[in-house]
Amino acid sequence: MQKNFIIGLMLFALFLGAGNIIFPPKLGQLAGDELFIAMAGFLITGVGLPLIAILAIANAGGGLQTIAGRVHPAFGTIFTLVVYMAIGPFFGIPRTATVSYEIGIIPFLSESMASSSWPLALFTIGFFLITVALALNPAKLVDRIGKILTPVLFLVIGALAVKSILSPMGVIGQPQGDFTTHPFFRSFVDGYLTMDVIAALVFGIVVINTLKAEGVTESRAVMKAMIFAGVVAAVGLTLVYISLGFIGATSVDAIGLQANGGTVLALASKVLYGPYGSVILAITIISACLTTSIGLVSACAQYFEELFPRYSYRTFVLIFAGFSALIANVGLTELISISIPVLLMIYPLAIVLLLMSFIDKWFGRRPIVYILALLATAFVSIFDGLRGADINVTPITKLLAYLPFYDQKLGWLVPAIVGALIGVTLIPFSKKRV
Repeated sequence: MQKNFIIGLMLFALFLGAGNIIFPPKLGQLAGDELFIAMAGFLITGVGLPLIAILAIANAGGGLQTIAGRVHPAFGTIFTLVVYMAIGPFFGIPRTATVSYEIGIIPFLSESMASSSWPLALFTIGFFLITVALALNPAKLVDRIGKILTPVLFLVIGALAVKSILSPMGVIGQPQGDFTTHPFFRSFVDGYLTMDVIAALVFGIVVINTLKAEGVTESRAVMKAMIFAGVVAAVGLTLVYISLGFIGATSVDAIGLQANGGTVLALASKVLYGPYGSVILAITIISACLTTSIGLVSACAQYFEELFPRYSYRTFVLIFAGFSALIANVGLTELISISIPVLLMIYPLAIVLLLMSFIDKWFGRRPIVYILALLATAFVSIFDGLRGADINVTPITKLLAYLPFYDQKLGWLVPAIVGALIGVTLIPFSKKRV
């Protein structure tokens, strides 16, 4: 039980990256006295769906490719590669370094140094050297993350949360923008940006391999341990998100409305702890980003070692860390602007795939049901992604606008259900399960 609890803490730390820390404070500022409803929506996509993803991995007894392969073996490989590259070296891993630098390092630099490119280059080299050193032995991730880095995260976030409760910066204000009309749906979509559903699909295999390294190999025992670890991580994330959301909601009187959650936390930390606030925030951000970077590099290396066994795990760790260091120097703003359209495209597919994996026994795991549900989802999500990239295909966009929840970027929901139902009616004419 104790070992499973520590694995749960490791999973919590792997999830808790910079995005997870930055988004809730901004949500709190914008939600105001609608914080409870908004946080409910955010927790569904930021905590509930990642937990479902972990349970789906446990239920399938394998990683993402095992589940996606139920649609078609080729789809299983292609979709898994897309997810790993998105959450890994193209967006997820580089973002851990750029956010660490911009929030944890820049406040301590002079204006001239902050505007130069070489400090970021030096920082990313050091950041990924540490990542490589701690990721080279995946069997020790539990000790390095679960026993060391996670308590540091809890301590510094707890310090901010407790201080904000005992000495609030101000009263909770009025909701802003979309949060005045549909706070639940707005925050539901904001939960996409944590990338935790697709991160769960990646981290699931890390947990499975960690359990096997600890001597847990029997399938039922692995499932039980993964469920326990997933619940521990979910509880930890829930406490952190609510705490950070409260900090944001009570900060407006003291610091005003800010452009992003990083600035909210930076200014709130100074209000709560004076000159020590920046140090506390730097420790929080860098620790969170480092644990996520280690987990993502390790997960990607483990998957690619299975895919290309002629190359070692160590080789892939070095490749992904080096490539991520190069991409990180593009800058945070560019990374986020590129990643949002991609997430809008693949996130709905991942959600539908996961949810259907729990009920596929009801339809005999027939590929036709998966295929039609995912095709309907993809049609909407691809154009959502294009819209997110400011590429509007006007005739299609006008047509999709008639879909329920389309304005809330949930237009894929009804087509996915309809596609699945049509697939069920076609079962008598389809092939048996794969």
